[in-house]
Order: sequence, then structure tokens, then C-alpha cells
Amino acid sequence: MKKYTVSLVRERFAQALDEAQRGEPVFIERKGVTYRLSVERPTKPTDSRKPYIDVLDPAVDAGQWTWDWSPTQLRFRSKLKKGARRRR
Repeated sequence: MKKYTVSLVRERFAQALDEAQRGEPVFIERKGVTYRLSVERPTKPTDSRKPYIDVLDPAVDAGQWTWDWSPTQLRFRSKLKKGARRRR
């Protein structure tokens, strides 16, 4: 267990973070109050890839549109029934 004062952890902040990342308990004391430094692990891996297509229309992002593909054309069509389409 590693215990730091606030002034000491200011000098050795990177060291305190490294210790916490290794799973060692790190405590910081300030004016009689003790704080625990802990690491929060991500629940799922982060994906740093960028999308190929930027979605600009919220209706497309919500899944209300789809594409029909044929050898000669790509056609964009609504998934909503004709009577359910919203007017702008």
C-alpha cells in the first residue's frame, strides 16, 4: 500500500498512476481525508477505426432507410410504409 500527501503526489503523479495501474492500492491524504486512487477498466475494447461513411441524416442513422443494389444502380429507399412517412 502506497500513501501520498497531496504535495508529494503532485511531484510523483505519474508514479502514483503507474502503481494504481499495476493494481497496487494508492491512497492520497489531504487535510485528514483519505482518497483512494483506482483504475477503471474499460468494459469493452475501444475501436479507433474511423467510419467510411458519415451519416448526416438522422432518419438514416435511425435505420429508417435502406439501399437496393442491382448491377446497374444503387437505389435509396425508405423502410417506412407509404402512409407512415413524415412530412417536413
